[in-house]
Amino acid sequence: MIKQFELKNFTAFRKLTLDLSPNINIIIGENSTGKTHLLKAAYALHNKIKPEADRDDVQKLLTSRLLQLFLPIGGKVWKLRRQGAVDETYLLIHWLSGQKSAISFNVNSKLLTVENQYGENPQNTDAVFIPTKEVISFMEGFNSLYEKFEVSFDQTYHDISILLDLPKARPGALHEKSKWAMEEIENICGGHFIFYGGGRVTFMKNNVEYSANVIAEGFRKLGILSRLLETSAISPGISGTLFWDEPDLNLNPVLMKPLVEILLEISRIGQQIVLTTHDHALISWFDVMMDKNKGDNIRFHNLFRDAQTSEINVVSTDNYLPIETSPIDINPIDKAYGQITGLKIAKDMGGLGK
Repeated sequence: MIKQFELKNFTAFRKLTLDLSPNINIIIGENSTGKTHLLKAAYALHNKIKPEADRDDVQKLLTSRLLQLFLPIGGKVWKLRRQGAVDETYLLIHWLSGQKSAISFNVNSKLLTVENQYGENPQNTDAVFIPTKEVISFMEGFNSLYEKFEVSFDQTYHDISILLDLPKARPGALHEKSKWAMEEIENICGGHFIFYGGGRVTFMKNNVEYSANVIAEGFRKLGILSRLLETSAISPGISGTLFWDEPDLNLNPVLMKPLVEILLEISRIGQQIVLTTHDHALISWFDVMMDKNKGDNIRFHNLFRDAQTSEINVVSTDNYLPIETSPIDINPIDKAYGQITGLKIAKDMGGLGK
């Protein structure tokens, strides 16, 4: 689990530090403020690397991983340095357990410099990254294509396709909340996705099988979450951080409340979640439905450009309302009374979820 994440001279960032909640983190910001870059950078460091691993192999692995995640021009790692930077670039994670993982490079670097400091319990859990575009509709044959040819998809799409193609976990290995979440998603979608292997996916509804491509994209996004729970790729309390880039994209607003409810429930049993969003309604439901009596801790991280220097800064808070630099449209009258519009609507609907 990530406690703190630091970047220096990486892509658009001069220097940035994020203190993460062990439960749910929501990153917001205008376009080009680096939301997706933050997710990918943290994901790049969240690997199964054993203390006894050969240092040269780790350097090559993480260098290749970073390049495949960001796809810089010419495949050069130094292309990921902030323009005009004069000192080194680094990414640093402080784990909740007291461990530390870092990579660094400079303008002449061909490989990353890697530093891992482990305690008695080495960080040895893989993260899950759900990219913006759903993958169910083009999974069949995708992994073979990705491994053989240069395609314009970053590694997050390959990684998630591999996880979705894993076999089901034994029922006894699944947490009861994982089973509950899968049932909720099946009820929402009115059926369930069937993964045959090799990327072939269909949708079963009322004992009739359909092509997954004719199913609504919002349902396919929920189907990805269900499948990751079904294979234990997401295993709350055991698996690494879940990174989700804009879960709200192409998701019907009606589906946002049940999605938030599911994410809150799995976070309560130990699943750290970091997501990005532009959506006011999604933020509103999180704000409405979180229950501190159940241990909920939602931290909002707002990225914004300084008006004078154009550098990207961050404001983090456990309460969305005080963020003055938020790009999300908020009714100023509602804000003056301590209510965002979505919260007021949710209250009127009786949807407090408490």
